[in-house]
Amino acid sequence: MKIIIKRIAAAIPVLFIVSIMVFLMLQLLPGDPATVILGQEATPEAVEAMREQLGLNQPLLIQYLHWLGNVLQGNLGQSLVDGTSVNDLIAERLPATLELAFGSFLVALLIALPCGILSAARPNTVIDHFCTFISLVGMSIPHFWLGMMCIILFAVELGILPASGYVPFFDDPVENLKTIILPVVATGFRESAVLTRMVRSSMLEVMQSDYIRTARAKGLGEKTILFGHALKNAMIPVITISGIMLAGLLGGLVITETIFNIPGYGKLIIDSVFNRDFITVQSAILVSAVFVVVVNIAVDILYALVDPRIRLGKEGA
Repeated sequence: MKIIIKRIAAAIPVLFIVSIMVFLMLQLLPGDPATVILGQEATPEAVEAMREQLGLNQPLLIQYLHWLGNVLQGNLGQSLVDGTSVNDLIAERLPATLELAFGSFLVALLIALPCGILSAARPNTVIDHFCTFISLVGMSIPHFWLGMMCIILFAVELGILPASGYVPFFDDPVENLKTIILPVVATGFRESAVLTRMVRSSMLEVMQSDYIRTARAKGLGEKTILFGHALKNAMIPVITISGIMLAGLLGGLVITETIFNIPGYGKLIIDSVFNRDFITVQSAILVSAVFVVVVNIAVDILYALVDPRIRLGKEGA
């Protein structure tokens, strides 16, 4: 519990700095929100009246404090394009991205953990070379190309899966799985490549440790050594990479969502940038930053669960 409290306390100034940076950077973008709302044909008087209504004629500090105050109350503002609540826009788009991110992450783990462990357990064998080859292929092939190949094979040629679109899980679970499987596999395979290499290298380093040699000298079986001693101690760097990967997936699925025409969170941000919908952009990016902070806190908790020495060290600090 102390670890969680400390991490949350450390995250507050980080989110505060991020909110300032996001707000100021969006002020530098070309385009006037008032003009976006009224259109290019609006008169200067109408634009000025709209700027006053939106509070854009006030000093930047006042604008920021007003926006931050609303955010702290759970009000992310309204879209400049159609007046829709940003809370509703995010709530509508976020489930698809969360499903994509966690599904892709699960696929990456299901591929990376067995391949990395097998490679480390049998170094310089056919299994090791095969797993290494698969990981190199995964790192070399762009996931958007793999996604298009999946569409051509499974949607166009075989016709067993839809090429695009998204059906919410609670609307139709079966159709949801059909629409999500191709983007999840395409993205997950790409992410598994880096994770496989990390699992392999971390396991190999641990397998050369003194306590592993001692365990072998005592006559322990290879499976006991591998899964009872080596795997747990090799998980710290793997957890680190996994946390970075998951945080990246939560905010970096724009290409996947575009290829498969999935109305997700990343696509919302990109569309809002093109539409000069600054309110939606800055609120959505701030929510993304919150996700990253939450993932980092979860990673720290996993550190403590995997290695008690970390927990004891932090509690004693």
